[in-house]
Amino acid sequence: MAHDTPNRSTTALLQNLEHLNAQQLRRLLAEHLTRQKLGLYWESNAIERDAALNANVVLPRVVPQLGHAPAGCLHHRNLVIEGDNFDSLRLLRATHGGKVRVIYIDPPYNTGNKDWVYNDKFVGANDRWRHSQWLEFLYQRLTLARELLTSDGVILVSINDENRSRLELLMDEVFPGRRIGSFVWRSRSGGNDTKGAFHSTNHEHILIYGNPGFRFSGDEKSYSMYKYEEGNRLFRLSDLTKAHDFRERANTYYPIFDTKTQIYYPCNPQRVWAYASQYRVKEGQKIRGDTMEDMVAKNMVWFPPEQRVEVFESEAALRDAIARRDVPMSGSTPLLFDDMPDLLFWVGKKIGFGRPAFKRFKEGLKNENQPISSWLTPKQEAETAEEDSNMPIVGTTEEGSKELKEVMGDKAFPYPKPPSVIKALLAQATQPNDIVLDFFAGSGTTGQAVLELNAEDGGKRRFVLCSSTEATAKEPDKNLCRDVCAERIRRVITGYGGKPGYSLAQGGEFAYLQLDTLEAADLAFDTTPAHAATLLGLQHAGAVPVQAAQAELQTIAKGSDWLMLLCPSVTPQVLDALCALPAAQQVARLVVYAPRPKALAALLAERGIEAVTYSLADALLQSQAGRKGRSPEPVETSGAVTDSSVAAGGLTEGGVA
Repeated sequence: MAHDTPNRSTTALLQNLEHLNAQQLRRLLAEHLTRQKLGLYWESNAIERDAALNANVVLPRVVPQLGHAPAGCLHHRNLVIEGDNFDSLRLLRATHGGKVRVIYIDPPYNTGNKDWVYNDKFVGANDRWRHSQWLEFLYQRLTLARELLTSDGVILVSINDENRSRLELLMDEVFPGRRIGSFVWRSRSGGNDTKGAFHSTNHEHILIYGNPGFRFSGDEKSYSMYKYEEGNRLFRLSDLTKAHDFRERANTYYPIFDTKTQIYYPCNPQRVWAYASQYRVKEGQKIRGDTMEDMVAKNMVWFPPEQRVEVFESEAALRDAIARRDVPMSGSTPLLFDDMPDLLFWVGKKIGFGRPAFKRFKEGLKNENQPISSWLTPKQEAETAEEDSNMPIVGTTEEGSKELKEVMGDKAFPYPKPPSVIKALLAQATQPNDIVLDFFAGSGTTGQAVLELNAEDGGKRRFVLCSSTEATAKEPDKNLCRDVCAERIRRVITGYGGKPGYSLAQGGEFAYLQLDTLEAADLAFDTTPAHAATLLGLQHAGAVPVQAAQAELQTIAKGSDWLMLLCPSVTPQVLDALCALPAAQQVARLVVYAPRPKALAALLAERGIEAVTYSLADALLQSQAGRKGRSPEPVETSGAVTDSSVAAGGLTEGGVA
């Protein structure tokens, strides 16, 4: 049994029990006597639980200036939601229940470094209820997330080695019988430079729980990367570097020389060559394998056939080019710089601006139909492996930080996941039209991975990213969701660092939503037409209209023979407009949400208009304040309704009008 062992004295515990009423005491006793079982237990009744669970109604509010709507965008299908992710999940229960096929989350790892907030307080290492609060925090959110999955949906959860056992037991509690397995991800490269013989801190786990219909794609090995040909032999390009800078590995920081073209290639100061040079081997020193010069002689090194080549005839010309950053680059890293060793070596040399690579030949590969493995293969290992496979090849947290720095200009978020990890998972878990949810979105890596995957395979996946502000008393103006998550997605969509952006067809848009929490009794007074239009649009059309809701009449969705509308108030002019719509839109009937549905149904019946009317208040309360998610029942029908999907309140055909 896994549990959090409290150090609280008996006296303190009795004092805590004194504040419970009779009903709470009976519940506590019943749980103690009847619900004890083998498995996970945490002191959910002893800790300060979230008192606000389901106590109010959550409504979405669009903030147009924080979203991204390119030319031609009429509706947003991608969402970035700012707020506590528990409230975000309550909203999504009302709008996306049973519609999300893939959930990926990277929750706080409960390290004790105050990396998460419970009940508006950071939880630190000295909190005696730290593990119980973490379990309760995740339990409430995972329980809501479970309701969002499709019948063949899956949730993938990242976790460190220290907390895997607790989280796995919790996942068994929330998703009984749905455990599929796990991936192991090498999150950083400790290698021989890390002290100790066992490095569990170098790995993270991705737990996988899926509904009965879920299957990974498990594609057979692809040889599309072998696109180069030499004689009758196909080969692919592989990295020649390793993750050490020139100060750590001075002996592998040297220029590569192409003997055929007499061109020199400078080394990346942040990633030195992975192979030794015969000119840097000390006397008496033995090396394993070939030197770089040996591999060049054996034609195992690929040099770019078409590239820019420059010769700097003087030191002044070289330093001027360095100042202008008009030198060979690796991403945003200049390969020639003022204080580099042997700078003057490069004066008068033919310098290539391309990057050499290692040739890996297809011939001789084994296990050509090897299925997908439970291991995520690090790029460094894949590049040096003797045989190829279809195992997902991914980067480390170092790649994630580098990627975020390239997009945002600095490391605005600690330890971001590399897009390659999430993209590899989504490539195996998603289908082209799926909705992907990340309710611990952080810096927005999942959204970027969705966009990249759509661009690669022509898919139309949609992302929903939920991120908090992480504002505190010391940093009241901090807004991680606005300034990092949404800003990153915006820059990725529009293009950055010379990389192209993403078109509207590839998902290059998103709506930015903030959440308003209202008491149920105040809905009639504080709800706006925009609240209702956004909520209903997400429920029935899976989209948010770019234009703000009109005060009198708003189109929500359109089917083959019906039109759904929001009618916040009914005036003679609005009634005339409603009656004109069936002929104008060529539909047989209307579906209308209104404050007084019975009265509106009678008025439309008098004018001979076939319509189904719903209570707007009931629609706003749907799936909220503890209610189970279901479509509202029509309160009155004028004319016969033959479309069962409309009669039941759920629209299963058509789309955004």
